[in-house]
Amino acid sequence: GLDHAGLGRGPADVEADVILDVEFEDGLLFLVLENIGFRPAHSVRVRFGGPLRGLGGQKRIDRLRIFRRLELLPPGRRIRIFLDRSALLFAREEPTEIEARVAWRTDDGSRRSRLVRHDLDAYRDFPYLEVPRDAPAP
Repeated sequence: GLDHAGLGRGPADVEADVILDVEFEDGLLFLVLENIGFRPAHSVRVRFGGPLRGLGGQKRIDRLRIFRRLELLPPGRRIRIFLDRSALLFAREEPTEIEARVAWRTDDGSRRSRLVRHDLDAYRDFPYLEVPRDAPAP
């Protein structure tokens, strides 16, 4: 197969490959832990660079068990974790930068990791329409 640059795949291209992404939907912010690779990821751990508060500032998202206890993340699997309403997050005037080290093991037990950085401030002025989930379709 070909990768995005048009080059052939090497052995590392068929391994597990785990990312932590951010999604914005209808004024809500989510963290997404996803295996974008072609093999299962084992012992997936996410270590945040500092405290990350969500749910209106009430919950330490960085302390959720999903980031410390995930033993298997199959290829193509994505786990979406609600972070906060964007209006509440930005109103708290807390730092908007997120830095996290995502670590996992491949099928043969090799360790892999990547440093991920996001700045939620990119979504601060993102336009959206607040629509109740149970509203009738237009």
